[in-house]
Amino acid sequence: MSLKKLVLLIICLFLTTTIIGCQSSDDEIIIIDGQYSESRIIHQMVKLLVEEHTDAKITIKDEMTPVNSYNETVKGNADIMNSYDGTLLTTFLKLDPSDVPEDENIYDFSNRIAVEQDSVYLLDKLGINNTYAIAVPQNLSEQYNLLTITDLKEVDDQLIFGAEHEFFDEEGTMKFNPFTSFYGLEFKESRSVDLGLKYSAIESNNIDITVVYSTDGLNKKAQLTILEDDQDFFPEYNGALLVREDLFDRYSQTAPNLKETLNLMGNIFDNDTMVELTYAVDVDGESPISVAKEFLQSKGLIE
Repeated sequence: MSLKKLVLLIICLFLTTTIIGCQSSDDEIIIIDGQYSESRIIHQMVKLLVEEHTDAKITIKDEMTPVNSYNETVKGNADIMNSYDGTLLTTFLKLDPSDVPEDENIYDFSNRIAVEQDSVYLLDKLGINNTYAIAVPQNLSEQYNLLTITDLKEVDDQLIFGAEHEFFDEEGTMKFNPFTSFYGLEFKESRSVDLGLKYSAIESNNIDITVVYSTDGLNKKAQLTILEDDQDFFPEYNGALLVREDLFDRYSQTAPNLKETLNLMGNIFDNDTMVELTYAVDVDGESPISVAKEFLQSKGLIE
């Protein structure tokens, strides 16, 4: 064999191996993990359910921000992620609740646009409404008689607002500037804090008020009072698994019952239940997989 033919053969073998190596296994479903315990617990539940009830395997990769996870899913680098209809509408699709037609709700409208635009959609609702909420320490609520967000207008110039970096960015309409403009609030100061330090910042009085997720177990630990969104700024954030439109066709041989398996999670939670599950991880120190497994077993969904 001539040297030229040998080199060409080696190149062909290399390219063939590379192409095969770049292709994911036809029975491996990819999830990019979330930054919050709620998403981590739900992703572990997906893995447990799918691997017990189908022949497919789930790989959970390192966490990303919700926006980056969504972008990777749209690109085809991931298959499933925990999400919310309000997040899909405002952060991923960059639309506003006012864009939703009167004869549709946020869930249906977001799904319709997401399929058309990005070839992804939400499965059945999980039963939780993990909307944004504005929270203050209980003692501050009692001191100023704060029950609603509108009540803040009397004392906003005395309060320091702090939240994770993401709440101050421009990705979506449910962020700091639109929120303060909507309610006419002008805080003494606003501070961007690391997500992992937010609750310690409010517990140590470095900030007075923050934005939280309504099902976060750390709200309970920090003894925060959730202020009523009395002017309905924040939309519903109904939890649901977001999947690629082609997912079930691609796994029709390996996991023909995949959609039915994933929808076993439909309406198995309520907000109080999720608070307790996230509290078990964030406060009691349990692992997301142990919390997920115990819950699914209690529901009779896995052995």
